[in-house]
Amino acid sequence: MKIALCIKQVPDTTDIKWTENNTLQREGVESVINPCDVYATELALKLKSQIQNSEITVFTMGPPQAEDMLRKVLALGCDNAVLISDRKFSGADTYATGITISGAIRRYLPDFDVIICGQFASDGDTAQTGPNIANFLDIPQVTFVKDLVEVQDHDSLTLTREMEDGIETVKIKLPALVCVLQQNFEPQRPLINGIMNASKKEVKVCTLDDIGYDAGKVGLKGSPTFVSKAFRNITNHNAQKFQLNTVDSVKLLKEKIETLGENENA
Repeated sequence: MKIALCIKQVPDTTDIKWTENNTLQREGVESVINPCDVYATELALKLKSQIQNSEITVFTMGPPQAEDMLRKVLALGCDNAVLISDRKFSGADTYATGITISGAIRRYLPDFDVIICGQFASDGDTAQTGPNIANFLDIPQVTFVKDLVEVQDHDSLTLTREMEDGIETVKIKLPALVCVLQQNFEPQRPLINGIMNASKKEVKVCTLDDIGYDAGKVGLKGSPTFVSKAFRNITNHNAQKFQLNTVDSVKLLKEKIETLGENENA
């Protein structure tokens, strides 16, 4: 089975910076692997362990520094890595990102059986990139996946997915794409042999020329959405606590509301 694993490097939440186009600055910023993608990796490795002669190719789109993240998942047992990196890809929204990643998969793993992504990215939380990839590759998809139940005849997967009103079990015919939720178990860590092997592996770099797209289809130019304003939410934790009986509480609340109204009208 040929598995395409799509992961993302996201900025550390304590070190967020913005570009002049109000997109997140990724180059030169301390980054970590997206939490949902950690568990997407776990599912890919689980599939590989259950099916002989399986191979995982990891794809990520980002600046050159994302190579370090790719080597970390190679150390866990993934086989190949593709870094989708070109200045022309910068500033992409989820639509342009989906186009770019799907193009890279067509270029480097055209005969894939399954694509595995994280459901959400902590830097955007839109849950749109995975479904966009499935759309551009014209394959079925299953979202909000919790776990693998069964692989049947190497041509279908049975999975559990989290719904608002419970857990659903679904079967999907391959090739297909699945989006994985963050779980509550401790993910595995690489062993020293895995780290040593990963350091020797080649990380292929995919540029715009490699996927053969027009520059107007990718990056900021190919993004139909844009961020008009970006700002940090400033919260005030200067709270007061009172222990009063019911009558006094109502009186105090009335006074506070009236004071707030006076301040707003001032």
